Amino acid sequence: MADYDVIVIGAGPGGYVCAIRCAQLGLKTACVEARDTLGGTCLNIGCIPSKALLHASHALHEAEHNFAKMGLKGAAPKVDWKGMLAYKDDVIGQNTKGIEFLFKKNKVDWIKGFGSIPAAGQVKVGDTIHNAKSIIIASGSTPSTLPGIEVDEKIVVTSEGALGLGKVPKKMVVIGAGVIGLELGSVYARLGAEVEVIEYLDTITPGMDREVAKNFQKILSKQGLKFTLGAAVQGVKTTKNNATVSYKLKKDDSGHQVVTDVVLVATGRKPYTEGLGLDALGVEMSERGQIITDGHWQTNIKGVYAIGDCIVGPMLAHKAEDEGMAVAEVVAGKHGHVNYGVIPGVVYTNPEVSSVGATEEMLKTEGRAYKVGKFSFMGNGRAKANFAADGFVKILADKETDRILGAHIIGPAAGDLIHEVCVAMEFGASAQDLALTCHAHPTFSEAVREAALACGDGAIHA
Repeated sequence: MADYDVIVIGAGPGGYVCAIRCAQLGLKTACVEARDTLGGTCLNIGCIPSKALLHASHALHEAEHNFAKMGLKGAAPKVDWKGMLAYKDDVIGQNTKGIEFLFKKNKVDWIKGFGSIPAAGQVKVGDTIHNAKSIIIASGSTPSTLPGIEVDEKIVVTSEGALGLGKVPKKMVVIGAGVIGLELGSVYARLGAEVEVIEYLDTITPGMDREVAKNFQKILSKQGLKFTLGAAVQGVKTTKNNATVSYKLKKDDSGHQVVTDVVLVATGRKPYTEGLGLDALGVEMSERGQIITDGHWQTNIKGVYAIGDCIVGPMLAHKAEDEGMAVAEVVAGKHGHVNYGVIPGVVYTNPEVSSVGATEEMLKTEGRAYKVGKFSFMGNGRAKANFAADGFVKILADKETDRILGAHIIGPAAGDLIHEVCVAMEFGASAQDLALTCHAHPTFSEAVREAALACGDGAIHA
């Protein structure tokens, strides 16, 4: 047993980043993780493996639909599903081993096992109690499901099971039209599955700018995804080989059933705090099972902090990372800060969709005067050359001051393009500042500049 300045519980993006930053700040640090590998849900069964499958399936799509247009002749490749899964696993391995190396490099101790907090200043792993001046909970989240649905991770699967199916199904029903459901649904659609998405609300991607969401749905529909919106799933019954999904349409209360090979339950995630001993410790929790923290990420128990998916806010790996670095600064006696108004969100479909800041709906609700600058990728030379001209860039700016309030992009490399707007917003820039910044030609990023120009006198190539 060793005494530590800090013990972090959980080695996901929030936890491992927090532990490394604590060590960099001179604190004796340990990280408790029960998995055989570091990186948490994101690296092992979430963000990273899903991006590997998205990349592989997109490459197949390009071969099937665009290679011949570029003079690349020959038969499109066949899908070796086992080989694709092996590629995905290799990507996971490279990333998780990389974190192990970083722990050793920064002298962070990995305490293997499940951690609990029997008292302030103590973390119990197995039969051993470790002492720490500060404890940081970074326990993450787990998939949530619906009543009447029993997950077996074979026929009825969460995102974890969907990343390792035994074969590509002929038919897949996705319950939930959020980020996870659409990303994985698009993977299997490109691999040849018939994909139907059933969503309770009347729009996909709740919280997204509505104009973007509407265009996004049109594009995905063209790619073969079928959408049933305004539908309340009643239950799922399984046999040895398939499942029957029952749902009711809210508009007329009519009942419907659909038979499918696989059901992907993508109805969101919930904080994972089971077994931490928070009730006995007296940690204050919200009605939604989130750990309540103050402005410095400290719980109502002195010296016990929490970050990431288990507290309030968007369940995003990069939000957890920012909080991890910030709380490390706090426990080291410095000032930690997270700008929650400038946290980007990305959907890694093709095209990608990204956003930061306010939506038009938010600004209308607030009664704020704003202007809109838009530019279609149809006017972008690089996008045309890459068969990626679907979508647009939309910038929202204050009508009086021209300060950027938000941006929404659907199109090629949207997940990367959004960050120049994030940096601009972090510096309090105006749309004109962005418009007057030279952008290399030909690049996708020129579309961002054109949208900024459209907030003023007008885009050049529109």
